[in-house]
Amino acid sequence: MKTFYQVARICGTIVLFWACSGGDKTSQLKKKQDELAALKNEYTQLASKISQVEEELSKLDTAKKEVAKLVAVQALEAGTFNHYIDLQGIIDAEDISYVAPRGMGGVVKAIYIKQGDLVKKGQLLLKLDDALQRQGVAAATQGAESVKTQLALAKNLYQRYKNLWDQNIGSEVQLLTAKNNVDALENQLKQANEGIKMAQEQLAFTEVRSDLSGAVDLLAVKVGEIYQGMTALGPQLRIVNNSRLKAVVDIPENYMTRIHKGSNIEISIPDLGKSYSSKIDFISSAINTSTRGFSAEAKMPSDNVVKPKQIAQLRILDYTVANTITVPVNMVQTDEKGKYVFVVVKEGARLIARKKAIVIGESYNAQMEVKSGLAAGDQLVTEGYQTLYEGQVVSLEATK
Repeated sequence: MKTFYQVARICGTIVLFWACSGGDKTSQLKKKQDELAALKNEYTQLASKISQVEEELSKLDTAKKEVAKLVAVQALEAGTFNHYIDLQGIIDAEDISYVAPRGMGGVVKAIYIKQGDLVKKGQLLLKLDDALQRQGVAAATQGAESVKTQLALAKNLYQRYKNLWDQNIGSEVQLLTAKNNVDALENQLKQANEGIKMAQEQLAFTEVRSDLSGAVDLLAVKVGEIYQGMTALGPQLRIVNNSRLKAVVDIPENYMTRIHKGSNIEISIPDLGKSYSSKIDFISSAINTSTRGFSAEAKMPSDNVVKPKQIAQLRILDYTVANTITVPVNMVQTDEKGKYVFVVVKEGARLIARKKAIVIGESYNAQMEVKSGLAAGDQLVTEGYQTLYEGQVVSLEATK
């Protein structure tokens, strides 16, 4: 095999010979040009052969063996991916009564309960001043008694006229007049009795009774004060029944198409360390203009330690997909072509890092859904991926 120096020496000899010869200069010039072109072609082929041999030699030279980069991997598995909406809500009771008087209210005459007492539906709680109402009942009763007396007299007179008429004594006009008096007084008595009922109903308005069974959660009135049920400072009497509780939450309107009745929800009360599973059973029909959200409610089991208005952390399931691949969010990288991760593949006797382009979906709790690009069994690089490059030799064990 000729070296570069041998080729150069040959070219120099040819030029010297051409300069010293005395033949036909034109033919000699043409001959030497062809010979030079052939030598250059031979030189090009030799240079290519030298480069190839050097490359093969470098691969066989164990002294220059490539150092593999140490990485950690994790075999991917398909599973179910769930996405939740995390929100803060409150616990409320289905049965809360802000007790109001049946009428216009009045001055409190007596209080039969205290805050914290358990009461039953229909139980008497307060008694309001009833002097006027009692007078009304007495007047209506007295009026009815007067009509009863008149009616008894009218019936007796009618019977007398009827007996005489049956004996062909007296006039028909007298009999009919007596009958009309009886009918008129009977109608008056009916009206008087209705007046008594109305007066008694007005008297009942002075009794404030519970409309549900529960505990007296608030009692903000005293004897001698005016009771109206609700004032500018808030309710005066509240009854709460904790046997039926619910979680209430305001959901941003951008989730309107993802939440529906029947959506699974997890209710957690951090202060109590308790959690409950439920489903949304109510969604408001309108958007709240001040919060730009819509209300949702979910029933929860009765629990004596849970109180209305407690803060609750709510997780609403709005997206789920089965048999899919997920990867940690921080392992997903981005280049000009899109999202990718590194996986390790075995090529011959070596482990090689390869970029895998992926199409991502939703992310939750530091996990990213991968819609395409990865499969179960792929060896995802979980440590050392930040400085990897495509085709780099890697090792799963520490270099000795």
